[in-house]
Amino acid sequence: MRARIYQPTKTAMQSGTAKTKGWVLEFAPASAREVDPLMGWTSSDDTQAQVKLRFDSREAAEAYATDKGIAFDVQLPKERKAVIRPRGYGENFATDRRGVWTH
Repeated sequence: MRARIYQPTKTAMQSGTAKTKGWVLEFAPASAREVDPLMGWTSSDDTQAQVKLRFDSREAAEAYATDKGIAFDVQLPKERKAVIRPRGYGENFATDRRGVWTH
């Protein structure tokens, strides 16, 4: 049983970085999914694929995996640059605005 330790990215519906500071330990699927011939549902007999453990730090996740004897891979996150525009949207309402506000 192999696990993956990673820091989750923000979803497409998020503008901020909430729920992206922690780390997740997720097990790799042990068997392939199968399509049920009667109903057409996708199913699997692997219950470990449903488990996602959340940790505050990468070291805590690695310590847990080491204590339980779980082989793991760590995926380091790509650092994002902050999207901070000087005088962006707030400039529309600034009192020291130089130009005329037109739309």
